[in-house]
This record gives sequence, C-alpha cells and structure tokens, in this order.
Amino acid sequence: MQVRELLLVAVLLPHSLHALRYSQGTGDENCETLKSEIHLIKEEFDELGRMQRTCNADVIVNKCEGLCNSQVQPSVITPTGFLKECYCCRESFLKEKVITLTHCYDPDGTRLTSPEMSSMDIRLREPTDCKCFKCGDFTR
Repeated sequence: MQVRELLLVAVLLPHSLHALRYSQGTGDENCETLKSEIHLIKEEFDELGRMQRTCNADVIVNKCEGLCNSQVQPSVITPTGFLKECYCCRESFLKEKVITLTHCYDPDGTRLTSPEMSSMDIRLREPTDCKCFKCGDFTR
C-alpha cells in the first residue's frame, strides 16, 4: 500500500520550560537555545487520499528565543533618510531528531493497539545553537 503523509503540524503550548532572562535597557544581546513543549499531530493517508490514522504526542524540542541589538540611524545615503540595522535571534545549526508519536487513532477515533500501527516515528530538524543574524539574511 502506498502511503501519502500530511505535513507535520506543531502547536506551541502556552508555556515554555525555561524562563527567559532578558537584559532590557542594557543593550545586551540575549539569544538563547531553549527547551519548549509542543503538541505534534501527524495524519497518514492512503494513495486515494483517505486518512488511515492520526498520531500525536507532547514532546520537548529546542527553539531560539531572545533579544538582538538593532539600530536605526540617520543617513544621507539611503532613500528613507535612515539606515536600519536589524538583527534577529535564529538558529545557527540544526540537527535532525527522531520523535515517536505514541497516541495513534483510526479515522473513527478508536485508539490503535497493534504494534505496527500504535506509534509513528517522525523526523524534524531542531536548533542546537542560536545566534543573532542580520534580519532577512538567509545566505548563511
């Protein structure tokens, strides 16, 4: 049987596992790699587009979060009259992580218990390190 899979859906839960430590007002950058709990859902379809099963789990993954120094200064060279230097907290390195979704259900909502259908392994890439990068610079 050929299987078509739906794209992974991730929803952030309302809390993060680590508190952020912002240095507001000091100009210090604070771009960190933090742990976060998310709820993952993945649906699996057959070749005709019928859903075969849906699996989900609450998992812990890394995320980038924090503050980066940015500035706007007057400029006679730019058309707007201001030179903007914006920096964003983003991943500097990603690694692949295999996650097992352990709550699987058929299209009627019945929990699947057979060993081959009761769980699903998925792969995602998560940050292992975060840094401040110039906003909009995707060439790194």
